[in-house]
Amino acid sequence: MKKLVLAAALTAAASTAFAGSMADPVVEPVVIEEAAGSSGNDVWVPLLLLVIVAAAAAAA
Repeated sequence: MKKLVLAAALTAAASTAFAGSMADPVVEPVVIEEAAGSSGNDVWVPLLLLVIVAAAAAAA
């Protein structure tokens, strides 16, 4: 009786191991977010350009 139960358990385990299909697995892409920088650093470039244009206009 023990052998019959063991055979049934092994058969059930083996049948679930091969139950999958040959389709490719669906893998979701990894999303990487950049850390947001300080907005104060972005202000210097336009201000510097404005000063250069104002200096060029004043010199002309």
